[in-house]
This record gives sequence, structure tokens and C-alpha cells, in this order.
Amino acid sequence: MGRRAGPPEGAWRGEAWWCRSAVDGRGAGAAMSERGAAGPGPAAIQVSRIMRPDDANVAGNVHGGTILKMIEEAGAIISTRHCNSQAGEPCVAALARVERTDFLSPVCIGEVANVSAEITYTSRHSVEVQVNVMSENILTGAKKVTNKATLWYVPLSLKNVNKVLEVPPIQYARKEQEDEGKKRYEEQKLDRLETKQRNGDVIFPVINPDRQTKEPHTVSYSQSSLIHLVGPSDCTLLGFVHGGVTMKLMDEVAGIVAARHCKTNIVTASVDAINFHEKIKKGSVITISGRMTFTSNKSMEIEVFVDADPFVDEPRERYRAVSAFFTYVSLSKEGKPLPVPQLLTETEDEKRRFEEGKGRYLQTKAKRQAQMQQAAQQ
Repeated sequence: MGRRAGPPEGAWRGEAWWCRSAVDGRGAGAAMSERGAAGPGPAAIQVSRIMRPDDANVAGNVHGGTILKMIEEAGAIISTRHCNSQAGEPCVAALARVERTDFLSPVCIGEVANVSAEITYTSRHSVEVQVNVMSENILTGAKKVTNKATLWYVPLSLKNVNKVLEVPPIQYARKEQEDEGKKRYEEQKLDRLETKQRNGDVIFPVINPDRQTKEPHTVSYSQSSLIHLVGPSDCTLLGFVHGGVTMKLMDEVAGIVAARHCKTNIVTASVDAINFHEKIKKGSVITISGRMTFTSNKSMEIEVFVDADPFVDEPRERYRAVSAFFTYVSLSKEGKPLPVPQLLTETEDEKRRFEEGKGRYLQTKAKRQAQMQQAAQQ
């Protein structure tokens, strides 16, 4: 479902990218294969799975959360494998951050999603994983790139979940690769600190909302929450929630907000950086809350928080575990972009958040235009 600032140039360029099932969706299976590394670091991996009807919305487009979950699974496999590649204390790699991810093209029911992951940088206590997603129509053989993502993991000891272990270094083909990786590492550290400073914000739940009495296209009209009890199937070997599970739930809530606002078919356009501030333990009750913050002519930004209430073993006060911005676009039945109803702000806080969202949107738009100009000159 949704992501941050407007959709990538050309991603929704009038093509009818709604699609019907290429196969009937039965017999869905998963496979994982290894291939040689195309760059520095250990051999890359590929995780593949056919997309089933329960992976998609009513228009046949696979939910963004489903793809995000597959991306995180591939990243967790390769980073955990690398962190255990040398003799030492066994560990599991935990997701710390996902950089901005654009959804370049939809994946449809019956297509195969091929997710390839490769380690591109290691610091003393973290691993950077680059992931590409390619959809494949197994009837025609047609393939297309749908997503590119960057994820950061930290190795946590199996004996002491609060102990972060050292990461085995990788070998770089060129010194420039290491320098570029270090620059990305420092930038994401700074951004994480800035995000933590904003984490005092709260989305208050609407009790028994009567949407017939609320004005459409306001923040309160589309605001949504989901409550989930964390069970064993949601968790890693350490008993903490998989990052992919959390991202899928966040995408579901953001999609509900977008659908309530537009009342049309909506799809994920991009996800801003997702920061995992604290681990969520098995037995916790998590509240995933989403609200509309900004709309442009063709996209809408939704802010999503994940707050955790741990009840099992070690009761503590509710805390902010994850936060992110999602951007969605509205589509017609033919898959053509539709205008997005403008958000009506009512309070000073809503007006402030709208202006902040507008700033993020314009910044992303300017960055994309600069990248296009640079590519045209090459």
C-alpha cells in the first residue's frame, strides 16, 4: 500500500497497470537459490514466490506490505548468514532501518516475485543490504524491475538479546565502494537521530467513530488504527517481531487511511525511511496507527506509528517502536491515475504537518528531477 512523497516519474504514466491473474494462483510455492555475488561481499541470494489471490487487493495488485515482507526476509537471511560466517557467538540479524523505497511497477496475481539481496557495506556493528525485486510472468517470460531497497541490520546475540555483536568485514573491489558505503552509513545514523526527536507525537484513537457525522477528506475522517497481539509466528528465534511482519501491518493501516480518503482503488507508491527504534517482544500488544498528513494532486502522504504494550514477562509503559511515512496514489478501474481529493486541515497541528509533508514532497520531487537530468547528460 502507500508510501511517501509523490510517485516516481513514469511509475504511473498512464499505462493501464491493473492486471488479471496470469495463472489461477493455486499451488503457490517458494524457492530460494544462491548465485554468485555481483559485487563485494558474500554470495547474493534470491528468494522467489508466486503471488496468490490473498496477496493482492480487489484489483489484482499485490499489496506493498507483501513485497516489503519478502524484501525483509531476504535481507534477514543474507545478513544473519554473514554475521555467523566466522567463529564466535551465534547471532540473529535484526532489522534497524529501511531506506526510502519506491514501487516502480505493480506485481500481479500469478506472477513470480524474485527478490535478490546482496551485502554492500559493513560497519563495526551493522550490515547494509541492497535488495532488488523483479516480477516475472511465467506464461510469457516477461520480466520487470518493481522495487529497489536498502536495509540496515544489526547482529544480536542469541545468548543475550541486548548485546550487539561485531560484524565480520567484507572485502571491497574498490576503495570508492567502501567510502560511499561509509557515507550512506553516516547519513542514515543522522536521520535516525532526527526521527527519534519527533517520536513524542501521538495519534489518539477515535472511539466508535461515526463517519457519517464527520466531514470527508479531513484527517479525523480517514484516521485508522489496528491492534495486534504478537504471537510466535510473528517472531524471530530471539522472540522479537520480524521487521517484515511489522511493515506489512503498517502498510495495511496506511492503505485503509488512503482508501477512506479517496474511496477508490489505491496502491503503494513509495515508503519513506522506516526506522525501528526498539524491539517488540512476543506477547506484546501493538497498536498501528495511521493518519493523512499531506496530499498533492496525485499522491497522499500517510504517517504511521507502531506503539507497543509489553505484558508478558516484563511489563513496562507503552513505547514507540517504529515510525514511517507512506505514499499512495489513487487509480481508476482501468489503472489510470486519478486526482486525489485535497486534505482539509482543521487544527494548527494538522496545518503544520501538512506544510512539513509538502516540504518532503517538494524535496523528493526536486531530487528526482536532478537525477533524471543527470541521467540524461550521461
